Parts: sequence; C-alpha cells; structure tokens
Amino acid sequence: MREKILSIIERNSRIDLKELAVILGVEETDVVSEMEAMEREGVICGYHTMIDWEKTSIEKVTALIEVRVTPQRGQGFDNIAERIYKYPEVNSVYLISGGYDLLVTLEGKSLKEVSSFVSDKLSTLDTVLSTATHFILKKYKDHGTILAKKYEDEREKITP
Repeated sequence: MREKILSIIERNSRIDLKELAVILGVEETDVVSEMEAMEREGVICGYHTMIDWEKTSIEKVTALIEVRVTPQRGQGFDNIAERIYKYPEVNSVYLISGGYDLLVTLEGKSLKEVSSFVSDKLSTLDTVLSTATHFILKKYKDHGTILAKKYEDEREKITP
C-alpha cells in the first residue's frame, strides 16, 4: 500500500484522502495512518505546488549550476553540500556522476542576481574547484507535468 500511496501523491499531493482510499480499496483511516507514519519517518518530506512562472507577472530566473569540489577526508561531499544548501537562494543540491560533483539549482530575480550569487558566494567556498552555470530558458516538462502545450493550428480548414 505504501508504494501505491507514494506514487499517487507524488503526482497529486492534493488528492482527497477518501478518494485515495477508494482507489486503493482500503479504509480512509488506514490511508491517514500510513500517511502520518510516512511523515513521521521522513519518507514524505513535504508537499509542494508546481507553478508555471511564465504565466505570471513575476520575474524569475532559474539556474542549474554544476560544481566541482574537493571532497573532505572522512566526510566526502556531505559538508560542502550542506554549506551550499543552507543558502536561502538554493532550491536543491544533488550529488551527481560525471565531470562535476554537485548540481545546484537556484532562483533569482535576474541573470545578474544569480551570477552574483555564483561568483560571490558559491565560487569562493574553499573546496569549490570550478562551476558551470546553465540558465533555464524555457520549461517544457517539470516533475512529470507538461508545461508547454503543443501548438495547435486553430485556423478554419477550407475544403474544395
């Protein structure tokens, strides 16, 4: 039941618990108990709303920053990752494979604001060797949700 609950609420965290119980074929109290247990255990870490900021008047710039670091003896990447994720501007930090060690995502009001964060705060950390910043220009799909709808020709078709 746990796996089914998680896969359903990952796509729709606002699903009514009564509806979820019906889908799973169990009692609502069982769903509530399982959800509470997963929250206590830290399996469910939070509930988020996905927003298409391009459809608002709010200016936001999202960046993905690849970071190459020197891991610390006995602690690997954990300490530097923690130092980075404590910055309020940072949305997420991932340990990744490949040419870089960490992937950091953050949002700012402008390209300049994000660039300043990278050059003034991130690049100056003692274990950071290099960074590469990539700005997101357009989101087509995010967390499994399609944001950019395919263009459909709405012109009236004329047939002979």
